[in-house]
Amino acid sequence: MTEGQTVKAVIFDLDDTLLWDERSVAEAFEVTAEEAAHRTGVNATELQTAVKNQARQLYATYETYPFTQMIGINPFEALWGNFDKGEQPEFRKLQEIAPTYRKEAWRLGLAELGVEDEELALELSSMFGVERRKRAYVYDETYEVLNQLQGQVKLLLLTNGCPSLQQEKLDGVPKLVSYFDHIVISGAFGKGKPDTSIFHHALSLLDVSPEEALMVGDKQSTDIRGALDTGIPSVWINRPERPPHSGIVPVYKIDSLRALPEIAGVPVS
Repeated sequence: MTEGQTVKAVIFDLDDTLLWDERSVAEAFEVTAEEAAHRTGVNATELQTAVKNQARQLYATYETYPFTQMIGINPFEALWGNFDKGEQPEFRKLQEIAPTYRKEAWRLGLAELGVEDEELALELSSMFGVERRKRAYVYDETYEVLNQLQGQVKLLLLTNGCPSLQQEKLDGVPKLVSYFDHIVISGAFGKGKPDTSIFHHALSLLDVSPEEALMVGDKQSTDIRGALDTGIPSVWINRPERPPHSGIVPVYKIDSLRALPEIAGVPVS
């Protein structure tokens, strides 16, 4: 922020900013692939790679793919999430496609390693969803930092995804919801980050100008790009030390949320 400006609101991304989604997904893949290895003798690590690749490729063939790109629903979320909420007809189509997509991703992954077993693929697709739902991880510093910010600035959660899927994630960590004045889910709004309309909607709910807010997120192509295009100072949280995208330059780069209160001008007791 420039001298004399005051941060009045902080907008947070959810997945891999506050909620450790990558860990949840990685562990679900690991446990499910280990079960397949035990049953068939395939290499669990190789199966994970094969299923992930097959899922990405298959996901892109469906007519819903442009919509999922716009809303921000990735292939691995569709391997376990439900799509029974959201007004757009594409969610109904996703709900219809999902069971086949999930089974096929595992079937094709197994087949790539020489195992043809449709029944096992169906079991594994179900197991992956169960294992993912068991794992709702929040970063160590999440609540610490939200406690410091709450009451000092307005807080809004801005997340891409299907309303039912993102709500299920939030239901797994009910304490998190209580910190936010507003929660905006792209699938309910109709457009996803980095579209500037969803950022302007967030600003209007907060009743602040772009310059009075901060956008905190881990994804340069959505969180940081959208903030940049809307004029909101951005804070890129880069825990895994990913390389920067050319042309997407955040105002701040941090590797822990603990650096955020100082950036926001909030006194730390």
